[in-house]
Amino acid sequence: MAERETPELESPELSRYARHLSLPEIGKEGQLRLKASRVVVVGAGGLGSPLALYLVAAGIGTLGLVDFDEVDATNLQRQILHGTRDIGRQKLDSARERLADVNPNVSVVTHDVRLDSGNALEILGAYDIVADGTDNFPTRYLVNDACVLLGKPNVYGAVFRWEGQASVFASDGGPCYRCLFQEPPAAGLVQNCAEAGVLGVLPGIIGSIQALEVIKLILGQGRTLSGRLLIFDALEMSWREMAVSRNINCPVCGEEPTQTELIDYEDFCGMKASIEGKEEEMVTPFGEVGAVELNERLASAEPPFLLDVRQPHEWDIVNLETDGAVMIPLAELRDRLEEIPTDREIVVYCRTGARSASAAQMLADEGFSSVFNFVGGIRAWVDEIDPSLPKY
Repeated sequence: MAERETPELESPELSRYARHLSLPEIGKEGQLRLKASRVVVVGAGGLGSPLALYLVAAGIGTLGLVDFDEVDATNLQRQILHGTRDIGRQKLDSARERLADVNPNVSVVTHDVRLDSGNALEILGAYDIVADGTDNFPTRYLVNDACVLLGKPNVYGAVFRWEGQASVFASDGGPCYRCLFQEPPAAGLVQNCAEAGVLGVLPGIIGSIQALEVIKLILGQGRTLSGRLLIFDALEMSWREMAVSRNINCPVCGEEPTQTELIDYEDFCGMKASIEGKEEEMVTPFGEVGAVELNERLASAEPPFLLDVRQPHEWDIVNLETDGAVMIPLAELRDRLEEIPTDREIVVYCRTGARSASAAQMLADEGFSSVFNFVGGIRAWVDEIDPSLPKY
């Protein structure tokens, strides 16, 4: 990391960082290194919250925050940067206020954009260390590849249900994320946190580990997680490590890399069909229906059959139960096709419309006719038809 000239610690800072100054591994010199550092956190959500809070409290000089989302009530169970009064506000606005209260000595730079291949090198290149607090595969691969191309350490974290992971990639010749996960999982194979759930305290644990690794990298102290994937099981309260070696054939950080620029990561992760595939698609195998139209159809003389492909615990929270409706989780659908009528119009729904689209495709492939996906899912129903229902 390049050295920077920094001013002396002011008297209030000496008091604020007294416990750091007492540590021989930090002392005044280490605190000045922290003050001279520039760190960017991608995502101001579950992982980004503890990351940003602890880095600002530690006294890093400049913190960058990349996010474009608004605060939702469902965020508050884990995203401790934000509060109830912030619902509906931009996350960067509430984060900036909270961080300024924690430590007004830190410069907080916000980037209100969706990180993509067109802006990642410019944004991330202005910082010494990148901390990945994202929750989707396209952005994780984007952050990784940008860090490799820029020569910046990538402090990685991920959470899912009761399990968390942390590592340091692209640091001092160590492996990158692509060395561990060369190819992304098939689109739709892995549920996101909204569908699968996540323990609220878990991002706090993993995000704090990421903040620790960032601080160690700045100080040049201790052994980092480079070359190691730390895996935490909250249910078992157990930790385990997996060794990660640099792959000399890695397409990004290998000895003869085949990818030397950023690519279309949504396409790489199978998040959108290829142009050729779209052109060849002459007939859509299933239809789509919105909340207003579905409400009208349910009130008709021949209402459609409603198929809920969420999990039982989601049904217990809120559902569109009508006579003859059935809930079959997506993972069980192929084995339970006999429960679905063949003489009625079928409307498939889930929380947002993603799982139901996969289910509608499956039913169409199995020969069911008059299959429709409820676009927007039960969240759209709450927004547009019945706001009295709980929204999760």
